[in-house]
Parts: sequence; structure tokens; C-alpha cells
Amino acid sequence: MYQPNGKPTVFGDLVLLLVSIIINSFGNALTVSLNLGSAMWTASAVNLSHLFPVSLGNMLLLEGVAVVAVNAVLLRHADWHRMLGNFCFMIPFSYLVSGLASLMVKFGITNLPLIPAVILDIVGIMMIATGISIYQRINLILHPNDDLMQIIRFRFFHGNAIVAQLVSYATPITIIVITLIVKHTIWAVNVGTVVALIFQGTFIATSDRWVFRKLKHQRL
Repeated sequence: MYQPNGKPTVFGDLVLLLVSIIINSFGNALTVSLNLGSAMWTASAVNLSHLFPVSLGNMLLLEGVAVVAVNAVLLRHADWHRMLGNFCFMIPFSYLVSGLASLMVKFGITNLPLIPAVILDIVGIMMIATGISIYQRINLILHPNDDLMQIIRFRFFHGNAIVAQLVSYATPITIIVITLIVKHTIWAVNVGTVVALIFQGTFIATSDRWVFRKLKHQRL
């Protein structure tokens, strides 16, 4: 799966990308279905889907389209290869998260006692960070939200994942606050959201060091 110089082969890139998407999708679905706090971008999409008559899958997609535009502004040009990769990642990912979350609810995950549910929600946040770490290092195609964090991380903060993740959360936090003001209710924001806000950058940096340790950041 790796070349003699330590870089993944083409097959290795594809396998690692698939593994990372599955891990991230499953983690996001866990947090959405448990409703004990999702990762910040997912939580903002859940709140917008309650604010407007749009399904979660469609809202995740629309939110991603908006972030693609923001990324182009930060890069100061339209990188069509990068943008195409964003869409190739985002479209199936958005509906996979929505479908898995619905399936988990049908199987009764919401009936778990509080303590196991909170632990599982935090595991979901950690899975999201692990998935992000893997496909950011492959850097073949990225979800727009994680591409935003990657751009901020290496263009403005010298590779610091913790600071870059916090800065990239400014937009979803604003969306959640606006939704709260308008609807006087908040969804998908709980213990897990606080954990994601404070620790997801740390989880990503830790995964960079310990998960698939031979895999380094590529194509920056």
C-alpha cells in the first residue's frame, strides 16, 4: 500500500480515502442520531434544516456549496480541480450521513441510557476527527468544510490544527446562534458539540501522529 519512499501507492490512496470517509460518515451519523451534540458543521446543518423546510442531506450539500465559494475566495482563485474534488466528496457523503443517522434511529439508538449514549457520542466526535486526519493527509479530495480548515491551517497558522479548527468554527457557531434567535430552540448542540469545539483540533493532530503513522501530508 506504500511506496519505498513512504508515500501511499495510488491503490493505497484510494483505500485510505474510502476508510476515512466511512469512519467520518459513521461518526457524524452517531452524533446526529444520538442528538447529544454533533460536530460544529453538522450541528449547524441540523439547525438550518429545522429553520428551513430542507432535509438534512440537502442542507449538508447546500452548506458545502457555500463553503466551496468561501474557499475560492481564500485561495484568491477558482481551483476547478479542487472544487470538483469537493463536490465528488460532498455529494455522496451528505446523503450517507443522513441515511446512516436515520437507520441508527430506526434501530433504537436513541433508547440508550444517558451515560453510554454520551460516551458513544464522544466516540463519534473522535471518529470524525480521525476520518478528517486521514483524508486531509491524503489530500486527494476533501469535504469543503475540511478543505477550509486545511487552507486556514497551512496558509495562516503554520500547520497548527488546533487553532485552525477553532477559527474555521466561527461560521457554524454564527449559524447556530442565528437559528437559536429565530426559532428559540437549538438542535444537535450538547455535550458532544462542546467536546468538538474544544478538542476536535487536538483529536485531528493526535490522529495525524498515531493513526496510519507512515501517512504524511501530501499535495499541499
